[in-house]
Amino acid sequence: MRLERRTTPSPLALLLAPLAAVAFTLGVCALLVLWAGAPVGRTYAAIVQGAFGSLFAWSETLTRAVPLILTGLAATVAFKARLFNIGAEGQLYGGAMAAVAVGSLLIVEGAEGTPALALPAGVALAVVFMAAALVGALLLLGPAWLKARLGVDEVVTTLLMNFVILLGVSALLDGPMKDPTAMGWPQSVALPAELELARPFQGLRLHSGLVVAALSGVALWLVFRHTVLGFHIRASGANPRAAAFAGVPPLRTTLVVALLSGGLAGLAGAVEVAGRTGYVTLDMSPGYGYSGIVIAMLAGLHPLAVLGAGVFVAGMLVGADSMSRVVGVPTYIADVVVAASLIAVLVAAMLAQYRVRWRGPGAGAAA
Repeated sequence: MRLERRTTPSPLALLLAPLAAVAFTLGVCALLVLWAGAPVGRTYAAIVQGAFGSLFAWSETLTRAVPLILTGLAATVAFKARLFNIGAEGQLYGGAMAAVAVGSLLIVEGAEGTPALALPAGVALAVVFMAAALVGALLLLGPAWLKARLGVDEVVTTLLMNFVILLGVSALLDGPMKDPTAMGWPQSVALPAELELARPFQGLRLHSGLVVAALSGVALWLVFRHTVLGFHIRASGANPRAAAFAGVPPLRTTLVVALLSGGLAGLAGAVEVAGRTGYVTLDMSPGYGYSGIVIAMLAGLHPLAVLGAGVFVAGMLVGADSMSRVVGVPTYIADVVVAASLIAVLVAAMLAQYRVRWRGPGAGAAA
């Protein structure tokens, strides 16, 4: 058996491959649902109802989708250039800590002795976001430089950086950044209330960070499609040696990609703090940085498709809670669906671009 690249892959096949993969995954996971003793139709209906069946459900799904979209975009821009950033989780926490630290520094004593922002709220929030993005970018810049200059495997360095950063965050939460009013609980000081993101619906957690995530996806798509930098990123990812021969600067491209990828992951941390938690704790992220890799691959490294993939994964995770209450199936079925969807999408995309040829007696037909 060997793989043979198709001369002209069918655009329709490339478009339908992710949908077919998700449908195949749901069919396979139906066997697990039956094994758990639950009706398949009712189980999947409970997931859809829990994720999209009401305004509250949509709010929870989109709130969960915001950091997933941003970390998915972080993985997309890095993987597009073959810079395999596995450290978005640590970069997210670094950005979150930077947001809280800079936000606290922007508080000064007002005219009547009450705390007040040193800058207008909109400007202060932009400063906080830029600080978070800068910290996230710098955390990836080192591994990217080591790869470009010394050939050090960035998968190893970025993965290990996650543990280093989380240990550093833990030290800060038990030390200089600890909230003295938290009764000993390891959490940071709170972000000033004036810097919290707006919530369009009273009583719901959905916040304007969704707009930030959506605009980031559109902006990244425009960069990929209409700028020289986007061409350099795509060329470096397609064939680094050919790109360098054609004049694409490999070191500069790698470092710029690192700044973009780490900056998006750091921004995810700032948006999560300003939009949902209000402060940093060690359990603030249930693995958003790692889930972003799954989302980027589900989206085929397309920035606009990341928006849909982020909502899909968030809907599965939110809907799983409702499913568990209604039919008694463990919520881990959602993790299985997401993981199996990733594998199925990769296989489907491969089969859309390659044909399988079998060698042997009487063989020769292409699959």
